[in-house]
Amino acid sequence: MPVLDSVTTDFIARAIALPPADLALAFDRTVDLRTEGGKEASLAASVSAAQNSSIDRTVREALRARLEELSAHREYLLSEAIAACGTASRAVCKRAKLTDEQYRVLVDPFVTVGMDVPPRDA
Repeated sequence: MPVLDSVTTDFIARAIALPPADLALAFDRTVDLRTEGGKEASLAASVSAAQNSSIDRTVREALRARLEELSAHREYLLSEAIAACGTASRAVCKRAKLTDEQYRVLVDPFVTVGMDVPPRDA
């Protein structure tokens, strides 16, 4: 049985493929939302160790392969993109357990850049 559901794996694949400018904007929005409930929502989106490992490994490997491209756009964008993608991916993974507001605040950075995110009840 897979550790992550298909909705989460699809979200990860689309998030890590975003252009550098969109990843930078998503990270900046993630930071902005930390004071608007993002920190608490992140804590609520706690996933299992196996799920966290799978999300982290998938996101890191894919974005590390784009290091040159990301760094050309902005210094430290690799680590910023890893953080933004990981945070939103954990929210998608735990979407059924989050409130509407918690889910919204965690995936909004990707909505902001025009990405379709799965509904909370998907």
